[in-house]
Formats: sequence, structure tokens, C-alpha cells
Amino acid sequence: MTLNTATSNTSNIQAIDSAHYMHPFTDHKSLAAKGARVITKADGIYIWDSQGEKILDAMSGLWCVNVGYGQKSLVEAAATQMQELPYYNSFFQTTNVPAVKLAERIVKLAGDNYSHVFFSSSGSESNDTNIRMVRHYWATLGQPERKVIISRNNAYHGSTMAGASLGGMGGMHAQGGLPIPDIVHIEQPYHYGLAPTEDKDAFGIRAASWLEDKILEVGADKVAAFIGEPVQGAGGVIIPPKTYWPEIQRICDKYGILLICDEVICGFGRLGKWFGSQLLGCKPDLMTFAKGVTSGYIPLGGVVVGKRVAKVLIEQGGDFNHGYTYSGHPVACAVALANIDILEKEGLVDRVLNETGPYLAQKFAELGHHPLVGGADTCGLVAAFALMQDKEHHIAFDESLEVGMMCRNHCFANGLIMRAVGDRMIIAPPLVITKVQIDDMIALILKCLDATLKELQSHGLMGNELLKMNAA
Repeated sequence: MTLNTATSNTSNIQAIDSAHYMHPFTDHKSLAAKGARVITKADGIYIWDSQGEKILDAMSGLWCVNVGYGQKSLVEAAATQMQELPYYNSFFQTTNVPAVKLAERIVKLAGDNYSHVFFSSSGSESNDTNIRMVRHYWATLGQPERKVIISRNNAYHGSTMAGASLGGMGGMHAQGGLPIPDIVHIEQPYHYGLAPTEDKDAFGIRAASWLEDKILEVGADKVAAFIGEPVQGAGGVIIPPKTYWPEIQRICDKYGILLICDEVICGFGRLGKWFGSQLLGCKPDLMTFAKGVTSGYIPLGGVVVGKRVAKVLIEQGGDFNHGYTYSGHPVACAVALANIDILEKEGLVDRVLNETGPYLAQKFAELGHHPLVGGADTCGLVAAFALMQDKEHHIAFDESLEVGMMCRNHCFANGLIMRAVGDRMIIAPPLVITKVQIDDMIALILKCLDATLKELQSHGLMGNELLKMNAA
């Protein structure tokens, strides 16, 4: 394909896209003015667009392509299953082999605290399931008044009405009259953003105490559960102090409320354990999963159900009037089984814990020398830093400048997918990334940071102190 042909095809696809395709979380007027980037193929940790540009995907698609692109065994698993049984539902007291095998396998990976899996097609659906499940659990125990679910500001738990309500993002709550009733929020455990001069471990304990404060405010007899991501993802990769989750567990145990960990991003090896809660020191009653369970090759989600909840629902609960057409979809479950095979056979989870995760931490710490970078932090293969106008005095940029988007644009222009959440720049590369590829990624990040700094300086948006630092 010649460049002219590629450009012509791209323009045609962009025109059709603008005319007919509504994108998620998008200003469509702005997108139509410039045209969508058309992605045409992928392999390993790289994607290519319709102009032939090779791009390092440091976001694993949308946090999900854990085993990398181009894994033929996943394609073959889907094709084989589609020939044998492309679909059947799990209603009417029926089941299918891939769903049964996958449920058993996930329970074994989750640990002794768990016994069952409820399948959906996404993290959003799974968190809707959590709301229904915890309220049904308490009603079955004769405590229907326990309906309130506590979440956190800046959390992300999906974009359905219930998922967005659980999440703590004001922009989402502003559309659609959210949150729905009986969902309340506490502050997030963002040490660098909220209390950078406070001892980190002490801050972790204090941040966890906000949960107990809210329980007492609402009334312990009305609280059903607390939900949180082990590491907040879409909120900007907020990595809590190591003291935070054990204290959250203690508080949940003290008041007898259920603990839900949203493992949609952190699950299936992202943090160096099969589930993030295993690394960070808590034992949730329910775990939401999606994304990495199939590495995004096909939609699948679900809830890992702890024995405490499963025992009540199965032995006492009667009908659980909830479910989806695609719960336990045989093709999706077959792909998930093949995906877990790759994670195990290639030792990717242990590699993140012992090799690539520590190496990324080392390299991200070095980014802290850049004039723009404040609070660089990693956990396994998620990482983030804040773009700061004056990091010595902890002065952030005015939000209206959209410096994060400025940096992201430089990333796109230089062959790197790096996400901006406000002025926090975040990555979550595929688990198959090597040390050499991490070096390549860091070099691209530095190039884009330098370009961003140069643009800011050209507009007079950097302080004299940082200009001196850069000159030195």
C-alpha cells in the first residue's frame, strides 16, 4: 500500500467514523475536527496505525492486553470453541464445560477464601452484580436495611449507572443524576497529592480511618460493603501506602461489613500477584475481574465470590434474580483458559514481581530527576508521575492549561501510548515487556517530557527555578 493510498483510506475511515461511530468518553465535535487515529494491526507490545506508524503501547490497550498482542493460541482457542459450541446460556439450569473449568481455575488462583465465580461480560456489569449480591446477602440474613456501599473519591468502577455511582468521579456523576441512592464516598489515599510532607505510613493509617468515620456517620447497621481498587487505575494510578489496606481490612472486620476489591485492572498479574489484594494485604469477600482474564481478546468479566457470601446465597438465598445473556459465554471462557495458560507457562506473574516490576521501579525513579516530574511511583507494571510546575515547592499547574494533554499529544506524535489523567501521566504496559523494551519506553517518555518542557517554556509557563534546573 502506498502512502497516498493509506492516506486516502484513512480519510475515508475517519469520515465514516465521524458520521456513524460514537466513541466512549469522547468530545465528538472535537474528534470530528481532527479525525480518529485508525489502528490496523498489533504484535507484542506494539500497535500500528493506518499510516504505518509503529507505536509502543504502554497502556496495554486499556489496561488489558496482559499477554501482549498476536498470541495465536488465544485465537485458536476461540476458533475451536466456536466450532464446538459457539454459545449457550447459563439460565434454565444449564452449564458449559469452559465456564465450569474456568470458574474452578479462578477459584484456585484466588485462594482458600473463595469458592465460586459469577460471570459477566465486563467490569461494569460485574460491579452492578456486586451491588445486587451484597444487598441480597444482607437481606437474606434478615438485615435488609444494610444497603449503603462506601467507595472513594476518584475511584473508577465502570460507566453503567451503578458502576459510575460506585466510582467517585465528579464528571461522571454530573451526567445522569448520579450517584444512585445508598452509595457514599470517602477521600482517596493519595499521599503525594494530599499530604506529601506527612509520613507515608502514618498517612496510610489516617486515610483508612476515613472509612471508619463514614461507617459511624452512616450507621454501622446500614452499611453493606466497602469497595476499592487495590491500586486506583483510571483515577491516575494512585498507589496507597503499605499500611492502608491492612487497616481497611481491620475496620471492615471490626464492623462486619463486606469488603469488595475491584481487581479489573490489578488482577491476573498486573501487580506481580494473581490478584492485587494478595500483594497489598487484604482478603476481600468479593473480587471484581475483567480485562486481563482474557487479555482483552474477547469480552469477559465476573465476580470471585468468597465463602462467607457464597454459603449464604447458596444455602439460604433462594433465587438470585440477576444475570446476563452472556454469563459464562463458552468462547470467552475458552479464551480465558488459554490466556491463563500463557501467564502460567511463561511465568509472567512471577516475572512482574521479581524482574520487570523492580526494573520499571528503578527506571521510573530515575525519571524523578526531570524538572517536570514529581511523585514518580510504581507497583508491579503500573506506574505514574505528576507533571509539576515547581516540584520543589509542590506547585501544580493550573488545571485549565491541560498540561497532561499537552504531554500526551507529544507522546502520540513520538510513537508512545501514555495516558494522561489530569496532569498525571500513567502507564500499564503488557506483562510480556522486556527490560530492553522498558529502556526503549523510558527513552520515549523522556523525549516527550523534554518536548513538553520546551513547549511550556515557549509559552512562559515554567518558573525561573525550574528553568535554572533545566539549564543545569
